[in-house]
Amino acid sequence: MTTNIGNSQLRAAKIAGWSYLASFAVVVFANYVLLGPLIIPRNAVDTARNILAHQTQFRIALTLFLTYSVGAVVLAGALYVILKPINHYLALLGALFRVVFAMSWLLSAIHLLGALRWLGNTPYLQVFEADRLQVLARTTIASTFDDYYVGLPFFGLAATICAWLWLQSGYIPRGLSIFGVIASAWCVLCAFVYLIFPNFNKIVNDYIFDSPMVLFELVVSFWLLLKGLPRQNTDTAQP
Repeated sequence: MTTNIGNSQLRAAKIAGWSYLASFAVVVFANYVLLGPLIIPRNAVDTARNILAHQTQFRIALTLFLTYSVGAVVLAGALYVILKPINHYLALLGALFRVVFAMSWLLSAIHLLGALRWLGNTPYLQVFEADRLQVLARTTIASTFDDYYVGLPFFGLAATICAWLWLQSGYIPRGLSIFGVIASAWCVLCAFVYLIFPNFNKIVNDYIFDSPMVLFELVVSFWLLLKGLPRQNTDTAQP
């Protein structure tokens, strides 16, 4: 089977590559450089003090969460354009799942704003003691963890669908596509098991849930930018 690659797909490939890499850099910076140092594990008081002392840094982090969400939507659209000639329904389904995942980052930004409200000087909050407000703020921040793991199955499903379509298309190396299917399906399985059994991450480290899938999508992004899509794709599989 021979599939001609259109100009819209070629442009979308570049958009997909740049949007994923840029979004990945943004969310890593927001989580590990800006937000992470402010959060003190099991210590609501020091966490609150850090946030109040670095409110601008905290607000930049939540703004970058919104930026990541936008990037995820752009990526969803670009992948849909690339993969819809292979299977329109699956490409659309994958895009919709990725948009749902993007919405989980909107919820995270809302929860971070909620934490700032708990720590603010709004008059009606003064009926609560300071330590209670600090605990409420820390609990609200912890909700961003839940946001991610509720959204993760949708991210995994989107990546699984896309990896399967990459495999069917022949646009990227077959071995890479197979790795993507396995890694993404593994993420879906881990995410659902973790939601049912919250101690699952003591058996399988939660970084292992999605790291193989993220690695796959990073490699695909670099492939799209450096190699691009073939002008004409030939499937040499024997009937």
